[in-house]
Formats: sequence, C-alpha cells, structure tokens
Amino acid sequence: MAPASREGPVIGTEPAGTEPAASNAAAGRVAIITGAARGIGAATVRALAADGWSVLAVDCAGDDEAIPYRLGTKAELDAVVAETAALAGRAGGADRIGSFVADVRDPEALAAAVAVAESRWGGLDAAIGCAGVIAGGVPQWEVPLDQERAVLDIDLGGVLNLARAAVPALLRRPEPRSGRFLAVASAAATRGLPMLAAYCAAKAGVAGLIRALAVELGSTGVTANAVSPGSTDTPILAASARLYDLASPQDFAAHQPAGRLLAPAEIAAVLAFLAGPASSGMTGAVVPADGGLAL
Repeated sequence: MAPASREGPVIGTEPAGTEPAASNAAAGRVAIITGAARGIGAATVRALAADGWSVLAVDCAGDDEAIPYRLGTKAELDAVVAETAALAGRAGGADRIGSFVADVRDPEALAAAVAVAESRWGGLDAAIGCAGVIAGGVPQWEVPLDQERAVLDIDLGGVLNLARAAVPALLRRPEPRSGRFLAVASAAATRGLPMLAAYCAAKAGVAGLIRALAVELGSTGVTANAVSPGSTDTPILAASARLYDLASPQDFAAHQPAGRLLAPAEIAAVLAFLAGPASSGMTGAVVPADGGLAL
C-alpha cells in the first residue's frame, strides 16, 4: 500500500503577467482528480485548472511491490501542482490548486481528500478517476496473484472507492446541480488484449460501473461518464511495451488508425469537456478517445 494519506500544501506564485481570465462557466467549481502525479491525471489537472477550476490533485505518490515498474512520486505530484498553480497564479488563482497523498484502495483516505476539497473550496462539483496500473505479460492463469489483485483493486476498485467518497459530496451541492463523476476506462474495456486479462476486466468493470451510476443518479443533476483512451504516451504504455517485449511504446502506434500515439492532453481535453456544462445531455457514456483503436 502507499504511504498514509496526507495533505500537501497549496503551492503557487503571486499574480503576474497577462494570462487570460478563467472561463466564467468554471468559476467556483471544484474537482478532485486521482492519479494526478503524471500521465492523463496530471494533464487533466492542468486542463481543468486552465478552465478556472479549483483542483485537488490526488496520488498514491509511492511504489507498489506488486507492480513491476515505478509509480508516480511525491516529487512528481508536487511538480504538477507547482507548475499548475504557477500558471493559475498569473490569472489570480494560485490558491485554487492543492495536493493530497492517498491510495485509491483506501476508502478512508479518499473520503479525507474529498473532505479537504469541500472544506477548502466550499463543495465538490467533479470527481475524476484517472489512477491506474498495468501488469501481466503472461496468460491470465500464470499472472502472480498479487499483481492481478493490484490491477483489479486499483483500476476498478479505486474508481468504486472514489464514487463511494465523492458522489455524496456531489449530491451535497444544492439544486439545480451540475455534478460530474468521470473515470478513465480504456479501449481494453471492449477489446480483448492478450496477456492483459486483469486490465481488460478492470476497465470493462469501469464502463459497467459508469452506466450503473448514470441510472442511479438519474435526475439528480449529477452525471456519470467515462473516456476510453487508446494507446497514449504514458508510463502505463511504456510498461505495456515492456510486457510485450517491444523495442519502444511507439510500436503501438501502428495499431491505431490515427497512425500515432495520443498525447495525455488529448484525453484530458475530453475529460475537461465532460466535466463542463456543454456535456449536460450526456450520462452513462463511455466516450472513445482512442485514435480509432476500437474500430
């Protein structure tokens, strides 16, 4: 497990420069984002902050013995927060970005993170589950049990835990609400990938969870949606390349009709749209942002 949850400081700079003001639509809106130290999570912190959101960036900030590659660090989380707060500070919003160390497998830690976001900024309007890991590289029945459990517990269990902690907070906003519960699924949710059975199962579970939450939230004003990325230039893709004994993650590009890897910012842009008011008619959707991989 990761270190015990702990809140990080709000880091930023004094207002300077002539950056454009944040969009009025996001003024006063608050988000919590897991898996925020790097990859899609970090890009989503930047995207929402640029739109004027207050953001609590959450990450386990530590390695896991069951996962065969390095996970995000506290230094990386701090760097994302410092960079984002510095940019927000130019528009007078340096105090809108904070960090919190929590393992998504720990429901109490996520509840504490939600409480920090609510107490600091007055409520919660979006919860975005980006935390994820990958492991495998052999047929399912040969995968070490601790690896399989870690993938399922983080990639699916972590989203379940985030919903348990965050949805009540989203519903605490007064009516009319416009809350958003979002998660990162994967093209693996619908496409069987050899030697990644637990990952495929977890991501299919995320898609099913989102559909169920959408029905359960009904007319509350809170929606539930997911994004399914294709091969995206992240540490998870680099780990996948090693599992498949590929020379480089770039080798995955040939399998996408787009002919290239996606950038984390491209996935974050879709999440930012789903977090915003323009997505009000969408709930229970699993949106492909996969360069055509699932076609």
